[in-house]
Amino acid sequence: MRKFSLLDHELIPKHEIMSEEDLKTVLKMYNIGKEQLPKIKVDDPVIQEIGAQTGEVVKITRKSQTAGEAYYYRLVIA
Repeated sequence: MRKFSLLDHELIPKHEIMSEEDLKTVLKMYNIGKEQLPKIKVDDPVIQEIGAQTGEVVKITRKSQTAGEAYYYRLVIA
């Protein structure tokens, strides 16, 4: 019997832990520091499922009717 994954649900957008290289590019593009990003709790069910740790940044990819795909970034906090 296969365990249910939250990420398999159609309403949950794709979540992925960003590499340091990709994070540097995003922060430079928006001219901000990592601490200025919106936050997400480490005990969020999707964050637990992907194994993100406090201090890491998660990239969320949502479908958009106007842009095709939209990207959101969240700093994982305790």
